[in-house]
This record gives sequence, structure tokens and C-alpha cells, in this order.
Amino acid sequence: MTAPENTQNTQPLLDLQRVLIAIRRRRRLWLSAAVLGLLAGAVLAFLSPTPPTAVTRLLVLHAEDAPNDSGTLIKTDVAILETTRVAEAALRKLGSTEPPERFVKSYTGTGLTNNVLELQVTADSYGEAVAKAQALADAFIADHSARMQAAADAEAQALLSQRDQIQTELTEVDRQIASSANRNSQIGPAELQSLYARRADLTSRVSDFTNQASEAKIGTPQLAAGTQIVDAPRPMAASPLGSLVTNAGIGLGFGLIAGLGLAAVMSVVRDRPLLRREVSAHLGASVIAQLPKPRPWQNGVAQRERVAATVARTVRDGGSVSVLELGCPKVAAALAVGMAGHLGDDVRIVDDLPHRDVTALAPDRVIDGGAAGQGRIGVGTVSPGTAWTDLRRLGSETVLVVQAGKASTLWLHTVARQLADLGIPVIGVVLVAPDPRDRTDGTLWDGLHTALRGRATAVPRNGTASANWFARLPSATTGRSEQTLTLTPVHDLPTKQFTPVTPPTDNPEAHVNGKLPVEHES
Repeated sequence: MTAPENTQNTQPLLDLQRVLIAIRRRRRLWLSAAVLGLLAGAVLAFLSPTPPTAVTRLLVLHAEDAPNDSGTLIKTDVAILETTRVAEAALRKLGSTEPPERFVKSYTGTGLTNNVLELQVTADSYGEAVAKAQALADAFIADHSARMQAAADAEAQALLSQRDQIQTELTEVDRQIASSANRNSQIGPAELQSLYARRADLTSRVSDFTNQASEAKIGTPQLAAGTQIVDAPRPMAASPLGSLVTNAGIGLGFGLIAGLGLAAVMSVVRDRPLLRREVSAHLGASVIAQLPKPRPWQNGVAQRERVAATVARTVRDGGSVSVLELGCPKVAAALAVGMAGHLGDDVRIVDDLPHRDVTALAPDRVIDGGAAGQGRIGVGTVSPGTAWTDLRRLGSETVLVVQAGKASTLWLHTVARQLADLGIPVIGVVLVAPDPRDRTDGTLWDGLHTALRGRATAVPRNGTASANWFARLPSATTGRSEQTLTLTPVHDLPTKQFTPVTPPTDNPEAHVNGKLPVEHES
């Protein structure tokens, strides 16, 4: 039940469990953001409907087509389609004065396959969109054919250039052969035979290059003829419902992502403890009970009564007890009324809540704070703005009723420090509306009051006398007389470690793990 003094609880830089719980608790935030995104998308689809659009498809053939092409050629065609040169040619065909830069933004090209190109053109009307699509398709086909023909002409020109070079060599060979007929020629029969062979080879090459240039200049008429419109321009029917659903879905996704991100950031920035272990660690007291948030179809009375009975058993011994709320005054008032009912009919309640919630629930049990009597429960608050010096008159001990995620870590430390300065022991914490998936331990195992799991006598008001904390050690079945263990109180926070005392005994059966159980003093 005790922890070593050198044990340090290392806190992670980012507690994912806490973030997830905070996101679940702020589901109203991110659900609202998702709904707002959904509505924004729907409104955007309603205010900006899809403009009239025409669609057409082209079959584009290339000389470099190959079965293993990765789509580079059709991507090149799309890039060429979206140039001002093609747009200007289409506008010239239409006789329009629209700037090509503006017209380029009104159409898109998509490569469906390696050889099929789809064009989508938007305009002010469906008729205009169809006309622009037709002109754009014709302009692209003409540009594609012109580019192929230009490539063929360039190839033919290169072949003719090579032919001219060979023709020059052939002319030189003919000149040498003609000069060999002179009597003074130094060319012998063997060399003359070589010149004749050289002339025959050059003549053959000139003829070949001439034929190749003629064929290259023809180009690839089958590719030019195959590049054509395979799906005539037609209006593309716009579905308002489809556009509405698409925009609404996109808005829903963006809103949901934004809401979840905002909830996660707020959980880290606001630093409001949600887990039981965090609340107990920052307040320096164990969570002795928790009150879940009731379902919409439940009123939570049964759960509140069970918690009231649990807390009443904890504070059943004599003395005044206070119930101090933090973020849940109505729950604290109802819990105090339930505790008074379990403790007895003569128990009265001091209502010190700002809105007098206890008076509204049980006016017959409410008494003035100055009235004498031991059987009373004081109900107050430790929310920001609390008059700390007035808490002593509500009770010498207290039970904190804290709503999860309501207060920051700094304020929980403030509450623990103020109660410690006032000398008001905290019996335990009742956690309201915890996360149902919280599996953390809300018990402090290194404190005297948590080790005893019970009440202790209050510190004297004047602080001059040293108070003793008493706990009963029940006798064994052998009839041995009871012993009372006196412990020194610990009033500083965090509480110090406590080592249980194991008095000698002759009956080992009365021990639990070598230690006698500790109960409350009646």
C-alpha cells in the first residue's frame, strides 16, 4: 500500500488516452463542426450550380504507340490541349473575341486510355458549350496532324540533305572519271576501276535517299486519318442532387476533420484533467465514488442514492462534514440531501451554495450556518471566487464533488493547497460524469488517509494542540482485547508515505499478509 520514496511518476509529453477521452467528451463540438461543414457544402452547391457543360471524346494515334506505354503520350496531348495555341485556333474557328487565356480555364482534358482523350467544355449555355467543344476538338486534331506532318517534313528534309551531300561526292567521282580519258591522265586502270565502283555505289545511295525522302514527306496518313472524334460533342446532363451530395460530403469531411483537430488541440491547451488518476493526483485525495452521467431515458436518482449511501458510510462517525462542489452544484446539493437521509433524520444541512440549491430540494433540513449541533452537513463550493476562510464553518472534514474536465490543473492544485492551509482533511473525491471508458486508478497509495481508507479526527481550529488520528484494530476470534493505534497526522500536500504498524500477535490467522486490518473508530 505504500510506494518507495524515490519512485517518480513520469508523465508522458502527450497522453493519448486523455486526448481520446477529451475528444469523446467534446463530441458536440466536432459533431457540430461536421454538421456545419455539411450545411456549408449543401449551400455552396445550391448557390453555385454546375454550369452548362459539353463533353466529347477523341481517338488520338501516335507513331510511338506501344502496348507498354505508361500514358506519357496521352498526358502530353492533354498538356498541349491546355495551351493558348490550341485555344486560339478554336476561338478563331468560332470567330470569338474571347481571350485565349480565359478560354483555356473553361475546358479540361482527361486521358481515359493511352489513345482516348475526353474534353469537357463549360459555357453560358449548352448550345455554346457544344459549339466550343466541336471547335476545340477540330483545332486539336488539326494541331495534332500538323505536328505529325511537321515531323515528317523535318525527316524528309534531313534525308534530302544527306542525299545532296552524296550527290556532291558523286559529281566529284564523275569529274575524276571524265579526266581519266585524257592522254596525260595519271589514273591507272586499277584506280579507274575503283572510281567506277564508287560511282555505282553513290548513285545507288542517292536513289535510295531520294526514295526515302519522298516516303517520309508523305508522313503517316493512317495516323492522321485515325485521329478523329469518336464521340460527338453533346451536353452533359447535370444532376443537382449529385452535385449537392458531393459538395455536402466534402463539407462533412472537412468539418469533421476540423472539429476533431480542434477538440484534440483544446484538450492539450486547456489542460483540464479528465481521468480519475489525474483528478486524484492533483487534488491529493482518492476518488471514493463516481457518479456517471445519466442516460437520456434515466433520471439518475438510483445512482445518486447509491453514491450517497457510499459516502454516508464513509462519514458516518461523529463530527461535522462538508460537501464542497466544483462545477456541479446541483449534483452536490442532491448528494448532500441523500447523505443526510442515510445518516439520520436529525442531520441538518447548511446551504452555502450561491443559488441555494439545497434549499430548493429539502427546505426542512436546511439550517443556518451559525446553528449549533454536531449532526450537520455543510454544502459549499470551491469554484473560482470562493471565500476560503468560510469553509471551516461548514465542516471539519470535507468530501469534494468534482465534475470531470470542469477545472484546470492549476485550479485543482489551488483547491488542494487552500484546504491544506485551512487544515481541512479531504475524506475523498466523488467524481461526476467520468468517461465510461476510463480504466485508470483513482486511489492514492502513498497517503495516510488513503492507506487507512477512513476518517480521521479534524485538526483543532486554533492549531495549537496536536491532533491524533485513530483507527481501530479489531481483535481476533481468540478473544484478545482490542488495540487502538495512534498515528501522527500529515497535513502537508502531497501526503507523506505511511508504513502500517504490525503489532505482535499469537494468532497468525487474524493477519492478512502479515498485517492486521484497519477499521474506523466508532
